[in-house]
Amino acid sequence: MTKDELRQKYIEKRRTISPKKLDQISTEICHTAFSKFQLEKKKISLFLPIERKKEINTYKIWEKALSFDAVVAVPKINPNNGELKHIVFESVDQLEISSYGIPEPKKGRVIAAEHFEYVFVPLLAIDKKGNRVGYGKGYYDRFLKKCSPRCKFIGLSLFDELEDVISGTNSLDIPLDYCITPNNFYRFEKR
Repeated sequence: MTKDELRQKYIEKRRTISPKKLDQISTEICHTAFSKFQLEKKKISLFLPIERKKEINTYKIWEKALSFDAVVAVPKINPNNGELKHIVFESVDQLEISSYGIPEPKKGRVIAAEHFEYVFVPLLAIDKKGNRVGYGKGYYDRFLKKCSPRCKFIGLSLFDELEDVISGTNSLDIPLDYCITPNNFYRFEKR
């Protein structure tokens, strides 16, 4: 399937998830993240959920990471150049909802891409090689390209299935190292 076909398929699938099921999935994914990765005292990039699009509640990961003395930064989109800058997330009082419906920090200390050890990446669909489909703007691919080679890219998916192959991937698409789903944990070949 093409990226556009997969995007539509998974947006439709998300619409069927109840709030209770979404909360349950978010809890499972948070548990798996901390059982599979040593996040204590690490620098972590974490996306915050667009609630109207039924994204995983990553606030659960943020709360637990803070209790482990991790430094968690969340992205803020620069609409002029399509870049993501990451701002240390210390309090929900920092947040405002962007025009995309994304909770973003109004201000705070910026962490450069090359300093992150883990990046949690949003996605709609993912294939067996770690290629992902997002919303199609390329923000994350541009950001991941700037990260250190030792940084781990971890996708978070609401659904367990992986696509065989995503048609239309190209050299601008950055594959992930891992993916956490409600019931599975996947590791992909090194990029």
